[in-house]
Amino acid sequence: MILAGDIGGTKTVLALIDRLPDGSTAWIKEEAYPSQDYPTFDAILEQFLPRGINLISACFGIAGPVVNQHCQMTNLSWSLDGTTLKTQLGVEKVKLLNDLEAMAIGMLHLPEYDLVELNPNAIAQSGNIAVIAAGTGLGEALLYWDGEKHHPMATEGGHCDFAPQTVQQDRLLTYLRTCYPEHVSYERILSGIGFSHLYDFLCADGFAPACPDVPDIGSGIDRNAVISQLGVAGKDPVCAEAVRLFVEIYGAETGNLALKAFALGGIYIGGGIAPKILPIIKDGGFLQSFNAKGRYLPLLDQVSVKISLNERTPLMGAVNYY
Repeated sequence: MILAGDIGGTKTVLALIDRLPDGSTAWIKEEAYPSQDYPTFDAILEQFLPRGINLISACFGIAGPVVNQHCQMTNLSWSLDGTTLKTQLGVEKVKLLNDLEAMAIGMLHLPEYDLVELNPNAIAQSGNIAVIAAGTGLGEALLYWDGEKHHPMATEGGHCDFAPQTVQQDRLLTYLRTCYPEHVSYERILSGIGFSHLYDFLCADGFAPACPDVPDIGSGIDRNAVISQLGVAGKDPVCAEAVRLFVEIYGAETGNLALKAFALGGIYIGGGIAPKILPIIKDGGFLQSFNAKGRYLPLLDQVSVKISLNERTPLMGAVNYY
């Protein structure tokens, strides 16, 4: 039996999979848990695993940097260690992956109906692939092409410096420096909390009056979800501009990643946010910002840019690692 996990700051998903003689897989059990409700990952494992289970391997995609098979999660207090898990699970084949590394592997196993192509000029090409995913945080990963197959490579690119590209974004950076004086990263914008940051900036910048339907911070209501939902529906000008600005910056950073990875094989966009704001992403602003790289417009204009609609992509990557 294979144990696979997608361990995130918001939720943790675990699955037990049986590898059949013909090489196919049968999903035996799958459960999702709110990560914040558990003090440790061990508490979830104890609840999920049947007694006496015989595992042949285990692989976990984790939202945080994995160094020497140890991970201190970025947006959660959990700490995981591969060697400890080998003893705990009674199996030698245990692998900890960065969640975007697992997602990158999973992208290679998605059917076409789970993907939405954004670039009408895309040309199928062999080469490196890059993956970017805005969700609880911002993750980025690479799939290096060696001429025969792809190899996943983890990064922490979501924590790179935010680089404004417009006068409005210049003012946004100045605003965010009052919130994060030590460092303003792309993750401060391109993540769930980013919608609140963008909304509050636009209100402070005088774009339009604050929306009475947006709750205050600390209200217990998911403020970011309210802002994005109102923005996508066009029901409030500040919320709509917050979503538009989010998409504009998301496209720009995706283009940055494409250049850094020389991702002629394409870009995959994962995470929970993109499917929720898909109508705005498809409006054209995302692709315009993606291509706005001066002399490299002709190169990027032919790169495939696909959104994954399958939220189980990181889990599929963990399943298919071995």
